[in-house]
Amino acid sequence: MITIETLSAIADSVEEEVKKIPLLSRGEEISIGADGTPTSRIDKVAEDAVLAYLWDNDLRVNILSEEAGFVDRGGEETLILDPVDGSSNAISGIPYYTVSLAVGTESLSGMRLGYIRNLATGDVYYAEKDGGAYKNGKKIYVRVPDIGSLFIMNYTGKYAHPDAYEVSKKVSSTRALGCSSLEMSLVAEGQADAFYMNSHNYVRCERIVDIAASALILREAGGEVYDLEGNILDMPFDLEHRSNLVAVGRKYTFDYLVRNKDPRKRHMYGIYTNTSIDKAKEYTQEVIDCLRGYDYCVDSEIAEMMGIDGVPLRRMDADIIIVIGGDGTILRVLQQTDAMVIGINGGSVGFLAEIERDEIREGMERLLREDYIIENRFRLSACYKGEFLPDCVNEAVVHTASVAKIRHFKIYVDDVLACEIRSDGLIISTPTGSTSYTMSLGAPYMDPHVDALMVVPIAAYKSNSRAFIVPASSKITVESILEKDCVIVLDGQREYPMDGLSKVDFMMSQKKARFIRFNTDFFSRVREKLVNAL
Repeated sequence: MITIETLSAIADSVEEEVKKIPLLSRGEEISIGADGTPTSRIDKVAEDAVLAYLWDNDLRVNILSEEAGFVDRGGEETLILDPVDGSSNAISGIPYYTVSLAVGTESLSGMRLGYIRNLATGDVYYAEKDGGAYKNGKKIYVRVPDIGSLFIMNYTGKYAHPDAYEVSKKVSSTRALGCSSLEMSLVAEGQADAFYMNSHNYVRCERIVDIAASALILREAGGEVYDLEGNILDMPFDLEHRSNLVAVGRKYTFDYLVRNKDPRKRHMYGIYTNTSIDKAKEYTQEVIDCLRGYDYCVDSEIAEMMGIDGVPLRRMDADIIIVIGGDGTILRVLQQTDAMVIGINGGSVGFLAEIERDEIREGMERLLREDYIIENRFRLSACYKGEFLPDCVNEAVVHTASVAKIRHFKIYVDDVLACEIRSDGLIISTPTGSTSYTMSLGAPYMDPHVDALMVVPIAAYKSNSRAFIVPASSKITVESILEKDCVIVLDGQREYPMDGLSKVDFMMSQKKARFIRFNTDFFSRVREKLVNAL
């Protein structure tokens, strides 16, 4: 049976062979690995050293490595191997690169042994299931975080999700070492409070070979690894499955970084109800009953109907707004607050809502125990005649001010003319809005994680006038080139007159719309609410 001592001997072989490679030769690309990425000389040499040790010592264990893939040797256990984690550091002579070795069965949760050696410094981290975690022979533990002075490891490289930068603003200090196994080990030994890995590019997310050893070491030190939805992370034995993750010493650190739950503060809930829906008072009362013992306030309009005290939405000092109504109601609330929102579907489709009207109590219980994640959606800003209009979440529409009167527009992307369109109008849509007005015009819907804007003509004169998509960082300028008035409509809630022969600019806002979600499976939501419901 493979032991920690066995893994240490394997690491000795890797370290010995790696030291033989001249620094300038380490990065030479010599093949393509099983994961489809180029294999550098240092990766190949390190992996060959592991394989040679296993063969020479007749160790019957299967192997999963990013270079060799899965090798079935008829063993009961599998060695999960990252020959060199932090290859770029090794190639550049930066002393943060490791050999990562883990042994177990079936999945990440089945790891029995974990061993990591920093090949530059010789520091060793290791753990055995239910036996604690160690660094250089001394037992290690995660530390108790101070939310007011968090120090985290945070991936903020080329493929980082925008949320990674928002997380950086919430903590006292961040670092990125470019070596996941080592960064998670720093959390395990109490030198850091968390490792946050959130990439917008799936192929850049973590695989089991990257974290198998460090996940066991962290768990044995008292910490845990979660996916971004708050589930304890588990991964199968393959190179295809990938995941973003947050490794923490305490769960409340995850809640603070991902769910915006500050353990130092008590939530204030706001209730906003569309008073025109059926059973508005009944639904509102059910929410109020669930909030007994919590701090909450009620919008003045529904409060007046119910004969209770209320406060206008704009004056609510709430960090979570519970919205009872349809998608239009949710959009109206988002134009008046920066608080997190969760919708109770009092409308028809309710694509943006999270709780159905017959599940209010169950949904509220989950909200109050904070079993949710925060989904950030970007907003769209509009600037007309030097003044910024209110942000929108779904879309901005530029439309003829006269019914059935065609208009002529020029559309510029980053001040470069993209096209001219004769149409009744056009839509500038966010990914959130792509399941709304634009979809009814035949345009595609976009996954909300796509950072893009879509321009969609409305009743275009020419059949070849098509919708097109540009990066979310673009500035889109719409110019009306006729002396005829138009109107700018934001999220179907507010209208602003637009003179003929004038321009309006659209760009991504600095602010985010924050939705409380129980389920972030976008395509299931599309099937249930947009496809199967029709």
